[in-house]
Amino acid sequence: MNEQNEFYRHYKEKVMPTLQQRHGYKNVHQIPKVEKVVINTSVGSQGDVKTALEEAKAELALITGQRPVETRAKKSISNFKLRKDQAIGAKVTLRGARMYEFLERLIKAALPRIRDFRGVSPRCFDRHGNYTLGVADQTIFPEVELDKIKRNIGFDVTIVTSARTDEEAKALLSEMGMPFSDRARKLATASPSEGGPAAAQTT
Repeated sequence: MNEQNEFYRHYKEKVMPTLQQRHGYKNVHQIPKVEKVVINTSVGSQGDVKTALEEAKAELALITGQRPVETRAKKSISNFKLRKDQAIGAKVTLRGARMYEFLERLIKAALPRIRDFRGVSPRCFDRHGNYTLGVADQTIFPEVELDKIKRNIGFDVTIVTSARTDEEAKALLSEMGMPFSDRARKLATASPSEGGPAAAQTT
């Protein structure tokens, strides 16, 4: 199924050889790859949690093409009127073809739509080769119809990789087109095949 995905082919045919040559991996299995993408949102602070949760689930399903699962409160917090095990958020875990399709839309279509975009922070790695990106609202995704939005839904996108270090993970995501802000000058003059769509927003 992955073989039919253009973004996966780009990873296999362009990114893998580049990383292997640059970092001297002796075995193709050593080359870092994206293992899964987790999209997570919380509506626990909303006054109408139940309604907000249903709307958040619908938006995540639209953006990811996969049905979200509910996340629940681990403990009760009286100040926020939260009860233990109360549904307060939604999460989607993407693998395989859907994962590559989502990453392609995130990098090539969604991020460049952010107003005054200057690239994503290179400081959001977790020291284990995973990267988390905060998205302020869902309107940056082309699939979302602006006139049907009832409220803005922010969420986190965590890209889990097989990289052993943050440096390896950054090299992987950079080659896949992730427009890190410290690469802004390079991307500003890049061709479309080098990340041009995002580069246009970094000048």
